[in-house]
Amino acid sequence: MTNLKTVDADTLMTTPLPAIRYVVDQLLPQGLHILAGAPKVGKSWLALWLCLCVSKGEPVWEFSTTQGPVLYLCLEDSYARIQSRLFQLTEDAPPTLHFANLSDSIGSGLEEQIREFLSVHPQTKLVVIDTLQKVRRSAPDANPYASDYRDLSALKMLADQNHIAILLIHHLRKMSDDDPLNMISGTTGISGATDSSFVLKPDKRGSDCATLYCTGRDIEYRELALEFQKSTHTWELTGEVDVDAPNQDPQVFLLSEFLRGLGSFDGTATMLSELLEQRTGEQVPPAALAKKLVRFISELDKAGVHITSSRTRDSRLLHIACDGSDGNDGKSGC
Repeated sequence: MTNLKTVDADTLMTTPLPAIRYVVDQLLPQGLHILAGAPKVGKSWLALWLCLCVSKGEPVWEFSTTQGPVLYLCLEDSYARIQSRLFQLTEDAPPTLHFANLSDSIGSGLEEQIREFLSVHPQTKLVVIDTLQKVRRSAPDANPYASDYRDLSALKMLADQNHIAILLIHHLRKMSDDDPLNMISGTTGISGATDSSFVLKPDKRGSDCATLYCTGRDIEYRELALEFQKSTHTWELTGEVDVDAPNQDPQVFLLSEFLRGLGSFDGTATMLSELLEQRTGEQVPPAALAKKLVRFISELDKAGVHITSSRTRDSRLLHIACDGSDGNDGKSGC
Protein backbone atom coordinates (compact mmCIF):
# COMPACT_ATOMS: atom_id res chain seq x y z
CA MET A 1 0.00 0.00 0.00
CA THR A 2 1.23 3.50 -0.81
CA ASN A 3 0.35 6.44 1.40
CA LEU A 4 -1.89 9.22 0.10
CA LYS A 5 -0.04 12.32 -1.06
CA THR A 6 -1.94 15.27 0.34
CA VAL A 7 -1.65 19.05 0.26
CA ASP A 8 -2.95 21.30 3.02
CA ALA A 9 -5.37 24.12 2.23
CA ASP A 10 -2.94 26.94 3.09
CA THR A 11 -0.26 25.54 0.79
CA LEU A 12 -2.81 25.06 -1.98
CA MET A 13 -3.97 28.68 -1.71
CA THR A 14 -0.40 30.04 -1.94
CA THR A 15 0.98 27.77 -4.67
CA PRO A 16 0.75 29.08 -8.26
CA LEU A 17 -0.69 26.41 -10.54
CA PRO A 18 -0.82 26.58 -14.36
CA ALA A 19 -3.56 28.93 -15.54
CA ILE A 20 -6.38 27.47 -17.62
CA ARG A 21 -5.60 28.41 -21.22
CA TYR A 22 -8.17 28.52 -23.96
CA VAL A 23 -7.80 27.47 -27.58
CA VAL A 24 -11.08 29.32 -28.22
CA ASP A 25 -11.58 31.95 -25.54
CA GLN A 26 -14.45 31.18 -23.13
CA LEU A 27 -15.51 28.20 -25.26
CA LEU A 28 -12.76 25.60 -25.75
CA PRO A 29 -10.09 25.29 -23.05
CA GLN A 30 -7.25 22.80 -22.96
CA GLY A 31 -8.54 19.33 -22.11
CA LEU A 32 -10.87 16.73 -23.62
CA HIS A 33 -14.13 17.75 -25.29
CA ILE A 34 -16.89 16.16 -27.35
CA LEU A 35 -18.98 17.58 -30.20
CA ALA A 36 -22.02 15.44 -30.92
CA GLY A 37 -24.75 15.70 -33.52
CA ALA A 38 -27.03 13.64 -35.72
CA PRO A 39 -25.61 12.15 -38.95
CA LYS A 40 -25.27 14.67 -41.82
CA VAL A 41 -26.14 17.61 -39.57
CA GLY A 42 -22.90 19.43 -40.40
CA LYS A 43 -20.56 18.43 -37.56
CA SER A 44 -17.60 17.85 -39.87
CA TRP A 45 -18.06 21.20 -41.62
CA LEU A 46 -18.05 22.87 -38.21
CA ALA A 47 -14.99 20.90 -37.07
CA LEU A 48 -13.00 21.70 -40.23
CA TRP A 49 -13.87 25.40 -40.01
CA LEU A 50 -12.81 25.38 -36.34
CA CYS A 51 -9.47 23.81 -37.32
CA LEU A 52 -8.94 26.50 -39.94
CA CYS A 53 -9.75 29.29 -37.47
CA VAL A 54 -7.30 28.01 -34.84
CA SER A 55 -4.50 27.31 -37.33
CA LYS A 56 -4.90 30.85 -38.74
CA GLY A 57 -5.60 32.58 -35.42
CA GLU A 58 -8.96 33.87 -36.62
CA PRO A 59 -12.00 34.30 -34.32
CA VAL A 60 -14.61 31.59 -33.92
CA TRP A 61 -17.75 33.73 -34.14
CA GLU A 62 -17.27 36.34 -31.39
CA PHE A 63 -14.57 34.36 -29.56
CA SER A 64 -10.85 34.93 -30.08
CA THR A 65 -8.51 31.96 -30.68
CA THR A 66 -4.96 31.05 -29.73
CA GLN A 67 -3.11 30.40 -32.98
CA GLY A 68 -1.09 27.23 -33.39
CA PRO A 69 -0.72 23.98 -35.33
CA VAL A 70 -3.77 21.72 -35.54
CA LEU A 71 -4.09 17.98 -36.24
CA TYR A 72 -7.36 16.80 -37.81
CA LEU A 73 -7.89 13.03 -37.90
CA CYS A 74 -10.55 12.86 -40.64
CA LEU A 75 -11.10 9.12 -40.28
CA GLU A 76 -14.37 8.93 -42.23
CA ASP A 77 -13.19 10.99 -45.20
CA SER A 78 -10.74 10.65 -48.07
CA TYR A 79 -8.12 13.29 -48.77
CA ALA A 80 -10.03 14.11 -51.96
CA ARG A 81 -13.15 14.99 -49.96
CA ILE A 82 -11.15 17.07 -47.45
CA GLN A 83 -9.42 18.85 -50.33
CA SER A 84 -12.79 19.68 -51.88
CA ARG A 85 -14.13 20.99 -48.57
CA LEU A 86 -11.04 23.13 -48.01
CA PHE A 87 -11.51 24.80 -51.39
CA GLN A 88 -15.14 25.52 -50.46
CA LEU A 89 -14.10 27.06 -47.14
CA THR A 90 -10.98 29.02 -48.02
CA GLU A 91 -8.40 29.94 -50.64
CA ASP A 92 -5.67 30.16 -48.02
CA ALA A 93 -5.31 27.01 -45.91
CA PRO A 94 -2.14 27.28 -43.77
CA PRO A 95 0.65 24.66 -43.59
CA THR A 96 0.07 24.45 -39.83
CA LEU A 97 -3.17 22.49 -40.40
CA HIS A 98 -2.36 18.78 -40.73
CA PHE A 99 -4.58 15.86 -41.73
CA ALA A 100 -4.52 12.07 -41.38
CA ASN A 101 -7.27 9.71 -42.54
CA LEU A 102 -5.88 6.57 -40.89
CA SER A 103 -4.85 6.01 -37.27
CA ASP A 104 -4.55 3.32 -34.63
CA SER A 105 -7.15 2.82 -31.90
CA ILE A 106 -7.20 4.03 -28.30
CA GLY A 107 -4.93 1.79 -26.27
CA SER A 108 -3.46 0.25 -29.43
CA GLY A 109 -1.15 2.98 -30.66
CA LEU A 110 -3.27 6.14 -31.06
CA GLU A 111 -1.80 7.88 -28.02
CA GLU A 112 1.73 7.17 -29.22
CA GLN A 113 0.90 8.46 -32.73
CA ILE A 114 -0.40 11.74 -31.31
CA ARG A 115 2.59 12.10 -28.98
CA GLU A 116 4.91 11.59 -31.95
CA PHE A 117 3.07 14.33 -33.86
CA LEU A 118 3.38 16.64 -30.85
CA SER A 119 7.11 15.99 -30.62
CA VAL A 120 7.48 17.25 -34.19
CA HIS A 121 4.95 20.07 -33.73
CA PRO A 122 5.35 21.09 -30.06
CA GLN A 123 3.24 24.26 -30.39
CA THR A 124 0.12 22.27 -31.36
CA LYS A 125 -3.04 23.67 -29.79
CA LEU A 126 -5.83 21.39 -31.05
CA VAL A 127 -6.38 17.78 -32.11
CA VAL A 128 -9.73 16.82 -33.66
CA ILE A 129 -10.73 13.15 -33.93
CA ASP A 130 -13.55 12.61 -36.43
CA THR A 131 -15.10 10.34 -35.28
CA LEU A 132 -14.70 8.88 -31.77
CA GLN A 133 -16.15 5.55 -32.89
CA LYS A 134 -13.36 5.16 -35.45
CA VAL A 135 -10.74 4.98 -32.68
CA ARG A 136 -12.68 2.74 -30.31
CA ARG A 137 -11.75 -0.91 -29.95
CA SER A 138 -14.43 -3.26 -31.25
CA ALA A 139 -14.02 -5.91 -28.57
CA PRO A 140 -17.23 -6.29 -26.49
CA ASP A 141 -17.09 -5.13 -22.89
CA ALA A 142 -19.26 -6.47 -20.09
CA ASN A 143 -19.36 -2.99 -18.57
CA PRO A 144 -20.04 -0.31 -21.23
CA TYR A 145 -19.69 2.53 -18.70
CA ALA A 146 -16.24 1.31 -17.66
CA SER A 147 -15.23 0.95 -21.31
CA ASP A 148 -16.38 4.49 -22.20
CA TYR A 149 -14.70 6.01 -19.16
CA ARG A 150 -11.46 4.07 -19.67
CA ASP A 151 -11.07 5.03 -23.31
CA LEU A 152 -11.87 8.69 -22.84
CA SER A 153 -9.76 8.95 -19.69
CA ALA A 154 -6.76 7.86 -21.75
CA LEU A 155 -7.38 10.73 -24.18
CA LYS A 156 -8.00 13.20 -21.37
CA MET A 157 -4.68 12.26 -19.79
CA LEU A 158 -3.00 12.82 -23.14
CA ALA A 159 -4.60 16.27 -23.49
CA ASP A 160 -3.77 17.32 -19.93
CA GLN A 161 -0.17 16.12 -20.05
CA ASN A 162 0.51 18.01 -23.29
CA HIS A 163 -1.60 21.12 -22.54
CA ILE A 164 -3.69 20.79 -25.71
CA ALA A 165 -7.38 20.54 -26.53
CA ILE A 166 -8.66 17.28 -28.00
CA LEU A 167 -12.11 17.46 -29.62
CA LEU A 168 -13.97 14.22 -30.32
CA ILE A 169 -16.68 14.21 -33.01
CA HIS A 170 -19.48 11.85 -32.00
CA HIS A 171 -23.11 10.93 -32.71
CA LEU A 172 -26.42 11.40 -30.92
CA ARG A 173 -28.71 8.52 -30.07
CA LYS A 174 -32.03 8.47 -31.92
CA MET A 175 -34.20 8.70 -28.82
CA SER A 176 -35.16 12.33 -28.16
CA ASP A 177 -34.72 14.04 -24.80
CA ASP A 178 -35.76 17.37 -23.33
CA ASP A 179 -32.08 17.97 -22.56
CA PRO A 180 -30.07 17.59 -25.80
CA LEU A 181 -26.92 16.89 -23.77
CA ASN A 182 -28.54 13.65 -22.60
CA MET A 183 -28.74 12.50 -26.23
CA ILE A 184 -24.99 11.91 -26.63
CA SER A 185 -24.56 8.30 -27.75
CA GLY A 186 -23.05 5.98 -25.16
CA THR A 187 -23.07 5.89 -21.39
CA THR A 188 -22.59 8.72 -18.93
CA GLY A 189 -18.96 7.59 -18.78
CA ILE A 190 -18.40 9.74 -21.88
CA SER A 191 -19.66 12.99 -20.37
CA GLY A 192 -18.03 12.07 -17.06
CA ALA A 193 -14.57 11.80 -18.60
CA THR A 194 -14.76 14.90 -20.81
CA ASP A 195 -14.23 18.49 -19.72
CA SER A 196 -16.87 19.95 -22.06
CA SER A 197 -19.76 18.72 -24.17
CA PHE A 198 -21.16 20.38 -27.28
CA VAL A 199 -24.35 19.21 -29.00
CA LEU A 200 -25.32 20.51 -32.45
CA LYS A 201 -29.08 20.02 -32.82
CA PRO A 202 -31.15 21.28 -35.78
CA ASP A 203 -34.26 23.26 -34.93
CA LYS A 204 -36.28 20.82 -37.03
CA ARG A 205 -35.55 18.01 -39.49
CA GLY A 206 -33.96 19.34 -42.68
CA SER A 207 -33.55 22.86 -41.29
CA ASP A 208 -30.39 24.91 -41.87
CA CYS A 209 -30.87 26.46 -38.43
CA ALA A 210 -29.53 24.73 -35.35
CA THR A 211 -28.56 25.33 -31.75
CA LEU A 212 -25.14 24.52 -30.35
CA TYR A 213 -25.55 23.55 -26.69
CA CYS A 214 -22.33 24.11 -24.73
CA THR A 215 -21.54 23.00 -21.20
CA GLY A 216 -18.36 22.17 -19.31
CA ARG A 217 -16.26 22.40 -16.19
CA ASP A 218 -14.41 25.54 -17.26
CA ILE A 219 -16.98 27.27 -19.49
CA GLU A 220 -20.36 28.85 -18.88
CA TYR A 221 -23.46 27.11 -20.21
CA ARG A 222 -24.41 28.60 -23.58
CA GLU A 223 -26.94 28.02 -26.32
CA LEU A 224 -25.61 29.45 -29.59
CA ALA A 225 -28.12 30.00 -32.41
CA LEU A 226 -26.51 29.03 -35.73
CA GLU A 227 -27.47 28.89 -39.39
CA PHE A 228 -25.62 26.90 -42.04
CA GLN A 229 -24.67 29.10 -44.98
CA LYS A 230 -24.67 26.90 -48.09
CA SER A 231 -22.78 29.52 -50.10
CA THR A 232 -19.78 29.45 -47.74
CA HIS A 233 -20.35 26.06 -46.05
CA THR A 234 -19.94 27.66 -42.63
CA TRP A 235 -22.12 27.89 -39.53
CA GLU A 236 -22.98 31.53 -38.92
CA LEU A 237 -23.91 32.86 -35.51
CA THR A 238 -27.41 34.39 -35.77
CA GLY A 239 -28.24 35.22 -32.17
CA GLU A 240 -26.63 37.53 -29.68
CA VAL A 241 -23.90 36.12 -27.47
CA ASP A 242 -22.46 37.54 -24.28
CA VAL A 243 -18.68 37.59 -24.50
CA ASP A 244 -17.19 38.36 -21.10
CA ALA A 245 -15.06 41.48 -20.99
CA PRO A 246 -11.51 41.15 -19.64
CA ASN A 247 -11.33 41.22 -15.86
CA GLN A 248 -11.30 44.86 -14.75
CA ASP A 249 -10.63 44.19 -11.07
CA PRO A 250 -8.36 47.04 -9.95
CA GLN A 251 -6.25 44.59 -7.94
CA VAL A 252 -5.44 42.69 -11.15
CA PHE A 253 -4.52 45.92 -12.94
CA LEU A 254 -2.25 47.12 -10.13
CA LEU A 255 -0.56 43.74 -9.74
CA SER A 256 -0.05 43.48 -13.48
CA GLU A 257 1.49 46.97 -13.69
CA PHE A 258 3.84 46.25 -10.78
CA LEU A 259 4.96 42.85 -12.07
CA ARG A 260 5.41 44.06 -15.64
CA GLY A 261 7.57 46.85 -14.23
CA LEU A 262 9.88 44.22 -12.77
CA GLY A 263 10.21 42.44 -16.11
CA SER A 264 11.08 39.19 -14.33
CA PHE A 265 11.53 37.95 -10.80
CA ASP A 266 12.94 34.92 -8.99
CA GLY A 267 12.67 34.90 -5.22
CA THR A 268 10.45 34.41 -2.21
CA ALA A 269 7.10 36.01 -1.49
CA THR A 270 8.83 38.02 1.25
CA MET A 271 11.29 39.49 -1.25
CA LEU A 272 8.47 40.31 -3.65
CA SER A 273 6.48 41.95 -0.84
CA GLU A 274 9.47 44.15 0.00
CA LEU A 275 9.84 45.14 -3.66
CA LEU A 276 6.15 46.02 -3.80
CA GLU A 277 6.48 48.31 -0.78
CA GLN A 278 9.63 49.96 -2.18
CA ARG A 279 8.10 50.69 -5.57
CA THR A 280 4.48 51.47 -4.71
CA GLY A 281 4.44 52.18 -0.99
CA GLU A 282 1.80 49.46 -0.50
CA GLN A 283 2.35 47.07 2.38
CA VAL A 284 1.04 43.56 1.68
CA PRO A 285 2.13 40.65 3.91
CA PRO A 286 3.99 37.94 1.94
CA ALA A 287 1.31 35.28 2.53
CA ALA A 288 -1.47 37.65 1.42
CA LEU A 289 0.51 38.65 -1.68
CA ALA A 290 1.10 34.99 -2.60
CA LYS A 291 -2.63 34.30 -2.30
CA LYS A 292 -3.44 37.27 -4.55
CA LEU A 293 -1.07 35.97 -7.22
CA VAL A 294 -2.69 32.54 -7.08
CA ARG A 295 -6.24 33.93 -7.04
CA PHE A 296 -5.67 36.08 -10.12
CA ILE A 297 -3.24 33.81 -11.96
CA SER A 298 -5.52 33.33 -15.01
CA GLU A 299 -6.15 37.07 -15.40
CA LEU A 300 -2.45 37.86 -14.98
CA ASP A 301 -1.56 35.18 -17.51
CA LYS A 302 -3.87 36.83 -20.06
CA ALA A 303 -2.13 40.14 -19.30
CA GLY A 304 1.22 38.58 -20.20
CA VAL A 305 2.43 37.92 -16.63
CA HIS A 306 3.31 34.24 -16.14
CA ILE A 307 3.85 32.85 -12.65
CA THR A 308 5.30 29.50 -11.55
CA SER A 309 6.92 28.29 -8.33
CA SER A 310 9.48 25.83 -7.09
CA ARG A 311 10.47 24.44 -3.72
CA THR A 312 13.93 24.54 -2.18
CA ARG A 313 15.01 22.95 1.04
CA ASP A 314 14.23 26.08 3.03
CA SER A 315 11.61 28.03 1.13
CA ARG A 316 9.22 28.30 -1.79
CA LEU A 317 10.39 30.44 -4.70
CA LEU A 318 8.22 32.43 -7.09
CA HIS A 319 9.25 32.72 -10.74
CA ILE A 320 7.65 35.55 -12.69
CA ALA A 321 8.19 36.26 -16.39
CA CYS A 322 6.46 38.91 -18.47
CA ASP A 323 5.88 38.93 -22.21
CA GLY A 324 8.52 41.15 -23.78
CA SER A 325 10.79 40.91 -20.74
CA ASP A 326 14.46 41.61 -21.36
CA GLY A 327 15.32 38.94 -18.82
CA ASN A 328 16.50 41.24 -16.00
CA ASP A 329 15.97 39.68 -12.58
CA GLY A 330 13.61 41.65 -10.38
CA LYS A 331 16.01 41.16 -7.46
CA SER A 332 18.81 43.06 -9.14
CA GLY A 333 16.60 45.59 -10.89
CA CYS A 334 15.31 47.25 -7.72
